[in-house]
Amino acid sequence: MLQQTIYEVRITYIGSLSNLRQREPFVTYFSNLKKTIENISAQLALNGWPLKINYSAVYRSLQAKGKYTCDFDVAGHKVFKITVTPHILNPTLTTLGIDEMPLVKST
Repeated sequence: MLQQTIYEVRITYIGSLSNLRQREPFVTYFSNLKKTIENISAQLALNGWPLKINYSAVYRSLQAKGKYTCDFDVAGHKVFKITVTPHILNPTLTTLGIDEMPLVKST
């Protein structure tokens, strides 16, 4: 069975500014890390946020910690956090601890 890594991008609104406008976390998935970083960077640039994310930093963090997080703030107030987490799509299935059924001989 083939296994593939997909990347979950979660935008979580945090800090005191989120009290003014309550929002649910936004979650999306990508199948390619390079495309993930390109899309995040493009959206940050379009919306005027600093480009604090780059491929090398995300890749190293995923290898070392298993996830990447980056906080964004305005005037010292945290606004949102981006988290990139890898997930395995189509993981290998185990037997769930179920043994093979014994053969019963009929007489």
